[in-house]
Parts: sequence; structure tokens; C-alpha cells
Amino acid sequence: MLIDNQKELVLKGYSKLKEKYTEISDILDKEVLRQQKTLSLVASCCAVSPEVLAAMSSALVNVTAEGSPKFRYHAGCENVDLVEQIAINSACELFGASYANVQPHSASSANYEVISQLLSPGDTILGMDMDSGGHLTHGSSVTLSGTYYNSVGYHTTSEGEIDFEEVEKLALGNKPRLIICGATAYSREIDFKKFREIADKVDAILLADISHIAGLVIAGYHNSPINFAHVTTTCTHKQLAGPRGGLILSGKDADTLVPGKNITFRRALQKAVFPWMQGAPAVNLIAAKAVTFQKAKTKEFKEYISRIRETANFMAEEFNKCGFEVVGGKSENHTILLKLHGEMTGYIAEKALEKYSVIVNKNRIPGETRTSTVTSGLRIGVGALAQRNIDKEGCVEIVKLFCEILENVIPINDKEFSEKYDLTEIKDRVEEICNRYPIEEYLV
Repeated sequence: MLIDNQKELVLKGYSKLKEKYTEISDILDKEVLRQQKTLSLVASCCAVSPEVLAAMSSALVNVTAEGSPKFRYHAGCENVDLVEQIAINSACELFGASYANVQPHSASSANYEVISQLLSPGDTILGMDMDSGGHLTHGSSVTLSGTYYNSVGYHTTSEGEIDFEEVEKLALGNKPRLIICGATAYSREIDFKKFREIADKVDAILLADISHIAGLVIAGYHNSPINFAHVTTTCTHKQLAGPRGGLILSGKDADTLVPGKNITFRRALQKAVFPWMQGAPAVNLIAAKAVTFQKAKTKEFKEYISRIRETANFMAEEFNKCGFEVVGGKSENHTILLKLHGEMTGYIAEKALEKYSVIVNKNRIPGETRTSTVTSGLRIGVGALAQRNIDKEGCVEIVKLFCEILENVIPINDKEFSEKYDLTEIKDRVEEICNRYPIEEYLV
């Protein structure tokens, strides 16, 4: 029997999945319940909308489409071309960019595609040090970016802000080919204009990774790097609440020559994804990105981003009141980085909170003395809380629960702990909060 529409196809798939692959189906159902009944304070997680889930389940997944719209290496791509062009146009409009590549599989993939196309092995990269909030792809020694390139790291000041004096000094002393601005655990606003001024002094390419602030940039709650950075990368989940994927953008520099090369950024970036590093794109995810970009143009999206800013500000203040040390003293985006004291490790804190359905992630902090698998800090993100539309009363309640759980912990070593009292009832209180503030964008 001919299936003539997307809905019928997906519903048939769900039915057969439940009937024939019950083990997997049951796990997927459990995961929906887990997300509904836990409080996610993970900076890199948000719930996608039903529309995005539907686009990800589309029949486009069956199409191999190496190349770009109207320039494919395979036939049967007429509908793929239409969807990808919509995604490209929407991304350019959304970010005010002149160029967009919607094919990268992740922000990490996007970063590596840009770095490896614009640089030669051994060139110098200047990026934020991991302990100050930088990302693995920005020059960490355990990754490609820190192994095949000469990586130099800049840091934050004692106030938790980027040390621009150090950035300029390191740039002048090391003459990097590429400067990366952007972070994974940094709570202050980034001055892209200042980074560009430093990059121009040493004829360096400036790459801005806005994976953690893309929604804020779109909604006008954070300055935009598009016309300061030569290239901007981001993921399409986190604040954008879209599918897990990447995006490469360029603004006014798109049609200028890459320093030292006879090729424009537009052409170099196009080649960077395919054929340089990536094969066929995940076209179903491109459809989901197109939906995501169009949703991000709505009034509702801007209201959601506004809630992120308000929630992050307020919760940082509440954590301060509760006796936690907030790195940088406050939050100017969606991230709150907490420094733990004494024998409490990030690993223990993460496991203790998870036991009571509060999900966070351990994180390195400035001056870190422990390993990355243990750490001395916690990174908190409020994107998922903003999707629940949690008010100030709810935020206060969550911070108090947070404190109750960790105050009850007795560290035994870096990874083991005991508890003073039985706090089973806290799990019920967390579930009650989740029921009171349901995830509005989730498929329930």
C-alpha cells in the first residue's frame, strides 16, 4: 500500500517499533518520562519541539546528497535542494549573515572543518584555556586542535572576565594564524569587537564559536560576532532548541580573501565541509534545522530567550545567597559556574544531585587542581528551566533543594560519598516541581 504523507509514515513506524522492537521502544518511552520528571540544569541541553522531532523523522533521511543545492553528486535531490536552501536563507536572515553552511554534523565538526581548511598543520591557534571556560576544539592538547596545531591559551582575570591584556600580549608574542573567541563555561558577555581589533593587529583570522549564546545573539541579549569575526560557528541545539548539529556563518568578510590565500572565505568554507572533511549531509537534520531557524524568528522564541536571561541572573544571585561561589560573581548569559570548596568534588556533587533527579554536569574551573573526570566545579545552564517557564518562586525552591542535597553529602574520596540523612522525599519534591512547571516545548 502506498504511503502518501509524512504523518502516516511516521505513525506506522512508531506502531511497528512498539510491536517488533519492544526493548528499544520501552527505553525510548522511559527516556521521555525521565526528562519530564527530572530538572535538567545542563547548559548544553534543551528540549526540541514536536515540529523539530517530526522533521528529524522525515523520509529525507533516505537521500544521499553530497554537494550543495543545485550542485549535487547524486540524483533525486530536488526536494533536498529546496529544504537546504530554505535552511540557508533562514540562517542568514536570522543571524544577519552573508553566508551560511547548514551541513556540519555538530559545532565541533564545524570548528574542525574551519580550522583545518584555513590553517596548515603547525600553525598557531590562540584560544581560551579549558580551565577558564574554553572548549576542547579551541586548542585542548587531547584533541586535533591542540595536537596538529601549536595551541596557546588565554585566561580570565580574578573577576572571571576575559583578560584582554593577556590576549593582546599573547597575540603579539605568538603571531597566531587563528584566534578563537567563545566558550563552553563562561558566564560573562564576550567583546567580539575587541577580539577583532587584536586579530587585525597580527593579521589573524578571528573565529567566534557562539554555541552557548546563539539564542541570546539572535534575540539581541548579547552582541553579535557576525560582522566582527571572519567566521562564526554554532551548534543548533542548546539555546536554539533544535536538532544536534552545526552551522558555519560569515558576515561582511564572506567575500574577502582569506589572509595569505587566494580564495575567499565563502569559497573556502564551502569546500571545508564538502569535500574536505565531511561526506553526505544528514538531510533530515537539515530539515529540522530549517524548522528551528524559522521558529527562532517568532515572538515566542524571543520571550523564551528573555526568560533565560532573567532566570540565569536570578539563580546566580540565589546561589550566592546560599553560600556558593559563583565564578565571575554573576551570569550575563545562560551559564552559572560554581566553584566547590573543601573535599567536595564536581564528580560527587553531580552524582549526589542526580540521585535526587537534579541533573547538572561537573566542570573545570579557573585554577583547577583536579582531573577532568573529577573537577572542582559545576556548570549550570538554565535553558531547560526557561522552557518550563519557571518563575522566581520556583528558582528559589530549586536552589534550596540543591543546597539541601549537597549539604547532606559527606565526601569519602574524590568519587565516593555517604549521606547524613535519608532525603528520599526530595525526589518527590523535584517531581512535584516538574509537574507544576511542565516542559512546554516537549512532545508529551
